[in-house]
Amino acid sequence: MITAMNATVTKFKALKVSALVAMAALSSMASPAQALDQKVMDALVPHKALYEIKMVSKDSGSQILNISGQMFYEWRPECEAWVTDHRFNLMYEYADSAPMKITSDFSTYETFDGKEFNFSSRRKRNGELYQELRGIGEFPVAAEESEVSTGEAVYSMPDGLIFDLDQGVLFPMAHTVKVLEYAEAGKRFFHATIFDGSDEEGPVEINTFIGDRVNAMARLDDTNKNMDTTLINTPARKVRMAFFPLAEPNADAEYEMDVVFHDNGIISDMLVEYRDFSVTQKLVALEKLPENDCTDR
Repeated sequence: MITAMNATVTKFKALKVSALVAMAALSSMASPAQALDQKVMDALVPHKALYEIKMVSKDSGSQILNISGQMFYEWRPECEAWVTDHRFNLMYEYADSAPMKITSDFSTYETFDGKEFNFSSRRKRNGELYQELRGIGEFPVAAEESEVSTGEAVYSMPDGLIFDLDQGVLFPMAHTVKVLEYAEAGKRFFHATIFDGSDEEGPVEINTFIGDRVNAMARLDDTNKNMDTTLINTPARKVRMAFFPLAEPNADAEYEMDVVFHDNGIISDMLVEYRDFSVTQKLVALEKLPENDCTDR
């Protein structure tokens, strides 16, 4: 999602996907025009959460000594779209240079029909803005239902950056709903291509394995008073994902992650494994947001 330090910062696109950068079925790539399961959508809980990020392992030759910080995440449905907000505050410590503080804001607006996806992000290094992204991904409405639905992602910042979106490419929240649908159907293996607008690299392929049910409550610190545990004491699964950028074909995944994913759309635990280090993203605060008054989604 340059220099070694900038590459490390970019990698944290993986950590912002608390709405689960999930996947469509291996045997049947979902189309944006395909209707989403209303029952699954209704089960998703609007919420805001705070995660603590820690580095838990690194290769002996890595120049990174430590990574620590927090991520704030908010997800809510509005009358026509899902809205998300991610905010990172991270400290990087290196063997041969001064510590570096990275802050970022990333917001998205994704229509329920999967046709439109607005995204915006700003990243700062030690208080100085070094990257700003903004744009829209769209699948035009086909004149006939039989027509192939292809689209494109057009960036206004940086100007002139465009990616073609083939039929079957999904935006993040449609992805989330699809993985829940297929998990409920008892399917295990998934493959999909997604576009999330978090960087300048374009769509990403994801291979996924959906595991068994897990007890998420057993993983939490029971002394934490800032947690609405009624949202965590819910059915959850272990999910494993591997990410492959389309722009840089490679036999190996760029990174992989294990997440504890709940049927209500919440992620309560995450381990992200990069090629030279691994980090955890632990839930430390969670609050349910009020439902909106839109009844027809």
